[in-house]
Order: sequence, then structure tokens, then C-alpha cells
Amino acid sequence: MTHSYSVDLNCDLGESFGAYFLGQDEAILPLITSANIACGYHAGDPAVMKHTVRRALHHGVALGAHPGLPDLVGFGRREMAISPEEAYDMTVYQIGALLAFMRAEGGTLHHVKPHGALYNMAAGNPALAEALAEAVYRVAPEACLYGLAGSALPQAAEKLGLRTAHEVFADRSYQPDGTLTPRRQPGALLTDPAEAEAQVLRMVREGRVRAQSGEDVVIQADTVCLHGDGPHALAFARRLWAALAAADVAVQTPFGRYV
Repeated sequence: MTHSYSVDLNCDLGESFGAYFLGQDEAILPLITSANIACGYHAGDPAVMKHTVRRALHHGVALGAHPGLPDLVGFGRREMAISPEEAYDMTVYQIGALLAFMRAEGGTLHHVKPHGALYNMAAGNPALAEALAEAVYRVAPEACLYGLAGSALPQAAEKLGLRTAHEVFADRSYQPDGTLTPRRQPGALLTDPAEAEAQVLRMVREGRVRAQSGEDVVIQADTVCLHGDGPHALAFARRLWAALAAADVAVQTPFGRYV
């Protein structure tokens, strides 16, 4: 069956650590097409990484590395003053760690998506974005780099000839420049499932999103981030699948399941 549109659904997974259990990984895996697996810096540990890779493979979900800043206490969401060289080094290190588990389990790295503050810093800082893109290019040139739609991150990937996926968010509001509303500001999170669903459908089908200011912003939606740790995450994921199917949108990974 040929669809008029297509989009990937991705989710951050493997964020438990030691005795601490986070997320709803097993329940969300059947509802996504690509998994961003924590690599031990902001979350995750070797046992969690191995288990998450195994479960993602079991469900036929594309495997992705999710490197972050070395900040377990802050869950990688606090900015750090790092140089492009430091960003490169920590990204190579984390991709390499997860890549070893993928190879041990017979999997293939499909993509890399930076986490939290590292993601947001690179989105607005071309030098950091270029360092992250270079890290992916050197370690896994066949992989796809996920980054905030229209930001410095996919631009850096495209400059190197890397595959890239412009990422949008179902449950976050946008600013007129196409950036996400900072979490600390009012209205940053969309709590109404109907509003979030409508935002995704419009981004995928029309290539536009309504900013908080009321302006329409042009946006490219290759992959949608679903947050799997909220109390209504599973219900929303199921709702979104149904809405996408009704709108003639195929849910699939960018560039095929494995590249």
C-alpha cells in the first residue's frame, strides 16, 4: 500500500541505572519505530544497555545511540561549558560503547540522537553541531543523525554528507524561530492529547507548526519524538498511531530500518 506521507516515531530508552528504574520501555517498544538508547553518561549502565538493545531487536525497532553530557544527577539536562573537542570525544566514546553491545547482539546502528542539554546546545551552536556530526561520521558514517528540525545539527550532518532526520516534538511548543520553548517557561509542554496530535499531523502533512506567538513556522518532520515516561505516554502513542493511519501517514524509519 502506498501512503501519501511517512514519518518515524522515536523514543528515548534505556534510561534506568543500577537499582533505579525509569520509563516504560517494554510497553512503548511496540509503538515506536526507532529507539534512542542511553549510553551511560546521562543515564543507563552496561546491563541496561545490553537489555535494551536485546528488547529493541526483539520488537524489530531500529537501534540508535543517545549520547549525553556526563551528568547523572541532572539527567543530562543541565548545560555544561564544553569545547567542541570535548563534545566530539564524549560522543565517540558513547557511540562506541553502545555499538559494541549492538554488534554483540547482532544488531546494526541505525542512528544517533544527542540527549537533553547536549542536543539543545548543538542545535544552536554550529561548532558543537559540527563536532557531533564529525563524531558520527568517523565512527558510523552509514548512520543517520537525528537533530532538531532546521537547526545547526542537521545542517552540520548534511554538510558532511551524513544522512540526517529533522526531528519534531509531539508534546512541546515552538518559538517563532523554530526552536522549542524552554521547559522552564509557561506552556512549554502540551498537556492536551488532542492538541499534541493535531500539532503532529499538521507538521507531517503540511510542514508547518503554530508557534506560541500565533505565527506559522515552516518545519520539516522526518521523525517525531515521543516521551515514554509520562503517565499518559502509552495512551498517547496508541492514539497517535491511529490518527496517523487515518491521515494516510505511514509510520517507518528514515532511510529504511537498517542502513
